[in-house]
Amino acid sequence: MTLTTPALLFPAISLLLLAYTNRFLVLAQLIRELNAREGSTNRPVVLAQIDNLKKRIKLIRAMQVWGVFSFLLCTVSMFSLFIAQQLPGIILFGVSLCCLTASLIISLYEIHISCDAIEIELQNIEKKPVA
Repeated sequence: MTLTTPALLFPAISLLLLAYTNRFLVLAQLIRELNAREGSTNRPVVLAQIDNLKKRIKLIRAMQVWGVFSFLLCTVSMFSLFIAQQLPGIILFGVSLCCLTASLIISLYEIHISCDAIEIELQNIEKKPVA
């Protein structure tokens, strides 16, 4: 394996971490808007959304952690290959790929949870009287 093999992951992991950060920022903005809109009382639909948002925040944090581990291990793998330590470099690269896979699987689950949040909103809309 050459130094360029793990280097190929750098742009992908960087873009992935940027996407995760954007998801987190959108979620944070949603929470702030929900807090401002609801004031001192919470409707039942809001309580359901709060549970959903808490789960999603935890998942996004886990996605970011595994993504950062992947990035760090990829960097150490490159360093190992740079100093001609093939076996540690290959092993570290493999572990880096496993961390990236974990991050992507968690991301897939978070997308599923976010669809549940939309379903909660749709159910709330359906309950409203027809004009």
